[in-house]
Amino acid sequence: MNWTVIEQHLRFVYKERADEAVEGMCALVDRFEQVSFDKTSPLTEKNVYLITYGDAIQRKGEVPLQTLHRFLNREAKGVITDVHLLPMFPYTSDDGFSVTDYRAINPDYGTWQDIVSFSHDFRLMYDFVANHLSKSSDWFKGYVAGDERYAEFFIPEDPSFDASRVVRPRTSPLIHTYGEKTAWTTFSEDQVDVNVAHIPAFLELTDVLLDYLAKGASSIRLDAIGFLWKESGTTCIHLPETHALIQVWRELVDHFKPGAQIITETNVPHQENISYFGSGNDEANQVYQFSLPPLVLYSYTTNDATKLSDWARQIKPVSETAIYFNFLASHDGIGMRPTEGILDETDRQLLVDKVVHNHGRVSYKSNPDGSQTVYELNINYMDALANAGEEDTPLHTQKMLSAHSILLSVVGVPAIYYHSLFGSRNDEAAVESSGINRRINREKLDADTLHEELESDARRRNVFSGLKHMISFRGQYDAFSPYADQDVLDLDTRVFAVKRTGATSTIVAVANVSPETVELDLSGNNVFKDTTDPITLQPYGFAWIEV
Repeated sequence: MNWTVIEQHLRFVYKERADEAVEGMCALVDRFEQVSFDKTSPLTEKNVYLITYGDAIQRKGEVPLQTLHRFLNREAKGVITDVHLLPMFPYTSDDGFSVTDYRAINPDYGTWQDIVSFSHDFRLMYDFVANHLSKSSDWFKGYVAGDERYAEFFIPEDPSFDASRVVRPRTSPLIHTYGEKTAWTTFSEDQVDVNVAHIPAFLELTDVLLDYLAKGASSIRLDAIGFLWKESGTTCIHLPETHALIQVWRELVDHFKPGAQIITETNVPHQENISYFGSGNDEANQVYQFSLPPLVLYSYTTNDATKLSDWARQIKPVSETAIYFNFLASHDGIGMRPTEGILDETDRQLLVDKVVHNHGRVSYKSNPDGSQTVYELNINYMDALANAGEEDTPLHTQKMLSAHSILLSVVGVPAIYYHSLFGSRNDEAAVESSGINRRINREKLDADTLHEELESDARRRNVFSGLKHMISFRGQYDAFSPYADQDVLDLDTRVFAVKRTGATSTIVAVANVSPETVELDLSGNNVFKDTTDPITLQPYGFAWIEV
């Protein structure tokens, strides 16, 4: 471990209080030196993440984590390698992201023993909601009650603090009142930001992170991490102190569990997002590729891959230890901020109108000037893809598979949301009953019903079997290594084409984003020097071609 690097970061962040931070970190490190950590193997072309809740698949009378574990062993073992368990801790709101206890497993999901058992068959990613806690947590209840230990664990309202430039992902107030106390709340009244400027609070969070690694995590997702540090007169997002603290965590993770992944979740424009790679070797191992979902959707909406291709040309391997976490759908919506500088207002409005037409919802954020703009589109990704007349047709299923062929072929590590893997659709009833837009894509599934539908329901069967086939093929070629080179090709405006080059193989992946049959003449292309026959892509067809 490079202790000099850790100390430099702590002294930069905590300045005149740095000795306290360094001393506390030394004690923490000494304690974890006595703990045994499992080894983590490097990422390869075989790694594919599944994003899911611990209770996403249920069976009456069973422990949900055990049901999910058994279901994946039966249906997806050897295809899915890594399982991202969205917050599996006790919570009070936001479907898990308002955690009451970082160290406990939600008893409605199971126990730590269920997690350990799960980790024997799948690499696991734990969700670390480090930025905020539930107002019902012991930490915050102690703060409100005047417990000296927690007196500075949260951020009270400060009349001298200039918040005029603060970037918000929500429209709710920035400060809320709790009895006689006030506190900073980036996301909601029930999600209270932890004050990492208070050294004991940061050390406690660090202790939690290392404990997760000791308890089986191969990856740690840092939720909403960009908002971690607050400074008067700034945007309070992506501040240098935030980056420095993540770099401290990276150094610790590399020391205690080499190969384990730190994955930052920052739903922001691309250039801001990739800042979390740091130098390429000292911060995030993976950064969420937030621009990919809206750009793939835009391509299949306009039947033109030009903007996706233009953007993808700048996406290259970052380093031997840093790469993109690619996804199309997640528990949240399709973020629109990552399209800034890529799509114009007319383009974005096209997507908004389409999502509303396809029975989705639109969520907004507040801006420093008091205005509101679109933050994300809430819709199941399969429903989002459908253009007029395509719903519930074989073309709709083909379009879903075609979009995922792009996800599985571009540089980085692919992650598939459980509703995408199983070919689900909008859960409009959940939105209506809860009033929560994101519930449209968070439906819980009955294990027995799902088993049966994966055989009998054409949509579910064809999406599921098609994705499994692609993933199995992909894992045989090192051209699909997360770190293999990528070159975007210009073959046709209706086709997204990318060449991936590994140590022993080269693959060209092509995807037709249009409902037209496209013939690709490869005779004049330097990539296919010995090929003269054209390739025909059916509507929304795709192909992976070994060169």
